[in-house]
Amino acid sequence: MSTTITPDAAGAADTPATDAPARRFGRAARFVRPGAALLSGVLLYLSFPPRPLWWLALPAFALLGWTLYGRRLLAGFGLGYLAGLGFLLPLLVWTGEEVGPVPWLALAAIEALFVAAAGLGVAAVSRLPWWPVFAAGVWILGEAARARVPFGGFPWGKIAFGQADGIFLPLAAVGGTPVLGFAVALCGFGLYEAVRLVRRRAAGTVPRGPLAAAALSVLVPVTGALAALPLVSDAPEDGTATVAAIQGNVPRLGLDFNAQRRQVLDNHAARTRELAAEVKAGTKPRPDFVLWPENSSDIDPYANPDAAAVITDAVDAVGAPTVIGAVIAPPTGKLRNTLIQWEPGEGPVATYDKRHVQPFGEYIPMRSVVRLFNSNVDRVARDFGPGRAVGVFDLAGTRVGLATCYEAAFDWAVRDTVTHGAQLITVPSNNATFGRSEMTYQQLAMSRVRAVEHSRAVVVPVTSGVSAVIRPDGEIVAQTKMFTPDYLVEEVPLRSTKTPATRLGTLPEALLAAVAAAGLGWAAARSVRARRARP
Repeated sequence: MSTTITPDAAGAADTPATDAPARRFGRAARFVRPGAALLSGVLLYLSFPPRPLWWLALPAFALLGWTLYGRRLLAGFGLGYLAGLGFLLPLLVWTGEEVGPVPWLALAAIEALFVAAAGLGVAAVSRLPWWPVFAAGVWILGEAARARVPFGGFPWGKIAFGQADGIFLPLAAVGGTPVLGFAVALCGFGLYEAVRLVRRRAAGTVPRGPLAAAALSVLVPVTGALAALPLVSDAPEDGTATVAAIQGNVPRLGLDFNAQRRQVLDNHAARTRELAAEVKAGTKPRPDFVLWPENSSDIDPYANPDAAAVITDAVDAVGAPTVIGAVIAPPTGKLRNTLIQWEPGEGPVATYDKRHVQPFGEYIPMRSVVRLFNSNVDRVARDFGPGRAVGVFDLAGTRVGLATCYEAAFDWAVRDTVTHGAQLITVPSNNATFGRSEMTYQQLAMSRVRAVEHSRAVVVPVTSGVSAVIRPDGEIVAQTKMFTPDYLVEEVPLRSTKTPATRLGTLPEALLAAVAAAGLGWAAARSVRARRARP
């Protein structure tokens, strides 16, 4: 029996074979934008310390702009979430250093929601004229929200904190981390818009106005940073001070770093006595004051006379007022993460209680729920409570502002010390629980940005490293190695000038949030008008 195949039948028979490559290409194309979103987040991560690749933030935002341009809102949310995961999962991996992956994954997943919301907003404003301006504002609005909620916020990963080596850094003195981050995002989004319009211009479909606007989105942030350079100065307006930072090291890494709490205290006392011996021998200059790190005495010196005696002996030996980081355990109530001003021959004369204690580190919100996922919460058997007063000590005539470790990430916590008269800032920290991860370098970059933001030298004494002395222009002039007993002695400039960022406070962030709100409102109004115009 013979079968006749008609041309139509032949075409039908060939269709599966000829359409297969097209279908495979179509399926693959679905993953291009999600892959690009994830890659943009990875590029943002790579722009952060310890890598000096700050400039990667620009192609990261350009790629994110391409990913989100013209997308629907739900797609923008999903793509933004992928970008957030690509950024925050590697950036925050240190949070699971000793407690396992669950807290790290949970934190990154929650914080990425803020990036997802920003992605939705960028998609919404991407059809507006001058959309890179609104998109950069939306990004800063997302950072502002992430810095405040939940549990007081978590600003780690602000774009500004990856720019300590970048050309945009002087803008920190203009409007703080919001203006610095806005400039980076605007330049990146503007870069994508310029490339997009140049390609369309080649086809003759774009007038010169939008192309000029895109070019300005790139040029204005760079020009603004160059114009802000005169605000960056390390001139000693109020003279200089010789400061010593002590790094005693810890007996072991990880969560058990303070299992030998007396050893941690003894280590810092020993390094201080070594410094005193070098001063006496004339091989080191005499410091005007000495800074110990956070948790350098986890033994309460008010309740333990032997601990107080060790501290007194070291302070008297060096002959200079010393700031001690101690855990204070009152008979009732919450613990206090306290910095104590200890004067030679007098003992403790002033204290500062950390104002922003770390959730899930120094206190456990929803303890019974969290315990279901990780039993390590019970290591924090007694919660820490926050202080209320701004920390500024008068150390041998120098007014020193105090921001303890985690507080350096919060704009207000550092700015308050300068508005209360600090001529120098110190950020005593304890990073021993995070091992040799990138965390300490990320935190050090924050202090460099703060130095430029407020035009103050910043001294960072850390239990296990990296300790550093930073000049007001953000330059690190001395630093230690990780998990190495050491001390630094440097002469630093003292300054009293307040930068525009210090004076303006939260106003620049509020204005940028208003730009974002205006763009989102305009996009919503255009969408409503478009729906009403449809038959």
